[in-house]
Order: sequence, then C-alpha cells, then structure tokens
Amino acid sequence: MDRDFLKELLGVVSVSGCEEAAQEAALAFGRSFAHRQITDAAGNAISIVNPDAPCRALLCGHIDEIGFRVTHIDDQGFLRVQRAGGVRPALYVGAPMQIIHESEEDGRPVRRKVEGVGVVTGDLLKKKDMEDGDLIVDIGAASKEEAEAAVSVGDPVCADTAVHELLGGRFSCRALDDKAGAFVILEAAKKAASLGAACGIYASTAVGEETTGRGAYFAAANAAPDCAVIVDVTWASDCPGTDPGRTGQVKLGGGPVLCRSGMVNKNMNRLLESVAREKGIPVQFEVAGGRTYTDGDTVFKTGGGVPVALVSVPLRYMHSSVEVADWKDIEGCIDLIAAFLTRLGKDFDYRPVKP
Repeated sequence: MDRDFLKELLGVVSVSGCEEAAQEAALAFGRSFAHRQITDAAGNAISIVNPDAPCRALLCGHIDEIGFRVTHIDDQGFLRVQRAGGVRPALYVGAPMQIIHESEEDGRPVRRKVEGVGVVTGDLLKKKDMEDGDLIVDIGAASKEEAEAAVSVGDPVCADTAVHELLGGRFSCRALDDKAGAFVILEAAKKAASLGAACGIYASTAVGEETTGRGAYFAAANAAPDCAVIVDVTWASDCPGTDPGRTGQVKLGGGPVLCRSGMVNKNMNRLLESVAREKGIPVQFEVAGGRTYTDGDTVFKTGGGVPVALVSVPLRYMHSSVEVADWKDIEGCIDLIAAFLTRLGKDFDYRPVKP
C-alpha cells in the first residue's frame, strides 16, 4: 500500500465538477499495473486489468470532493460561493481556504492555487442555519479588479488542509470522502493483478458522486460489467455525537464495512465474508434500509441492472472540513477486494433465488 500516493491524491483539489488534476494523478498511478486505460466524456479515469476477459467487475470509488464554486466577486474583492455537494458552510468560517484558478497556456491547462480564509463576523458566528450564500471568502484583494486577476466565477473552493498523522495509526485530512475509496480501488486492482486474478477489472475513479452521479452512470454504462464493487466511506459510530443504533456499530480500526441492504447482492456479500474469514480480515457491518447514498445506487440501475456490493472505509466527521480515518481499515479494504476478485469468474451466480 503506497501511503505516499494517497497523501499526494489528498493534496490535489477535486471539488465536484473540477476533478481533472486528481484524475491525472490516478492515471499516472494506474500505469504501473493497468493493461489498458480509458477516459470518457464524464471525466472518469478507468485503469483496466484483463480487458479481454469474459467476466467484468467494475470497481468504483469516487474521486470528487465536497466544496464550493465561486459565484460572485464584489467591488471590495471578496468572493461569494455556492456549495458543490453536501458541504456545511459554518465549518469554514475563520478557516483557511483555497481556490484553484485554471487558465490555458500553449493549449495546456495551468492551475494556480490562491489562498484565502472564510470571513468571520459576529452575525455569522451567531447564525444557526448558515447557508452557502452567507459564506464570504477573503483572498486579500483590495478591489474587484485585483481579485479578478487571480480568480474567476466558477473556480473551485475548498478547505486548505494537509494530512496529519494522529495517534493509534489514525490520520486526518479533508476529502477522505472519497479519495480513500479511489485509492482503495486502484490499489486493489493492482494487488489482484499481482495475485493472478483472471476476471476483467475496471478500476474507475468516478467523478461527480457528490453532485450529479454522472461518473458512475458513464462508467457502468460503458463497461457493461457483470458486477460492481463500490468503495466509499461510512459513518464511524465510535466518536461523540453518534448513535450505533441507527445503522450499526462501526469503529475506526475495526476493518472494512460491508453493507446489508436490498440494494446489495447477497451472494457477493457472502463471498466477501467468506474471503474475509479465510484471510483473517476483520469486517464490520452497516445496514441501509433503502438507498445507500453512494455510486452503488446509480450503478445498480444501469443497463439491465448490475449486482453491486458496497465496501466502506470507516470515517469520523464525514462531510466536514477535516475527516479522520485509520490506515488499517484502508489496507483491509484493499486486501479484501483483491482476494474477492481472484475468486470471481464468469460462472459466479448472483441470483439469490433459483428456479
């Protein structure tokens, strides 16, 4: 497991709708194992192992992150923003922020980071239900003209955080939802290839999960997989303010989380559980009564229907400006999915009921 690559990925801004820089990093990593790589009009990057195999498994981990887009630059040079995904604006008041401005030079995109801070006012600190339109970003500009020389309407905005190693093998950063999942599917595809997996593996770092679901639809429609393993994050219930009674007891360091839901294929789950027991990989369980609120909900309904399994990384403080995960859980997800892929063949029966 290449921890440095995940840290590199977390350092790249990929607010939903602006994922290209992160996809460039994903493609570069995928070249170390992929037999073929493709991209599509949605913006997905897919690294493929065994592209001619009759059995196809789609691995889907979304690479976009929550954040904002610049909507207006006022006469004093302050920025107003609109949310991109399930972001909570109150967390950004007084916080370091970054804007990525893209221009074109010699036909190539050039991206420049502009630093800023969420404006603090007494009224904002008192506001109970803060909306994205209430948030103001200060980049230090003294005028509209100075600000417009550095940023443009539509530029992505997000928290400016770095990876920090915590106690007990935990670490923090923004955008672990779901760059942790994108990292897992690439590492799992690489490991499965090294283990001699015979199935076709389509590792898609999907775009747009936080906003439109466009990436998952394009990836599944184009790959036409026999099944899909979705890798996302899920709520850890071992921190203040959580209730394990709602969806299940999930803790950091407890291993990959399997979802039991009507959306999830029971036979795929059984194989995942069997592989976990055989390999000594601890697993945890969560329950989803309806939608999973992941790319699985889109992939499931693509084409004639795609059997899906959902493997999640436990996460504290999801959809916050800083999230916390455990390295052991990420490694466990990689090992579990890689071993699962070595067992998958064209004869696998996904039907929970047989005639």
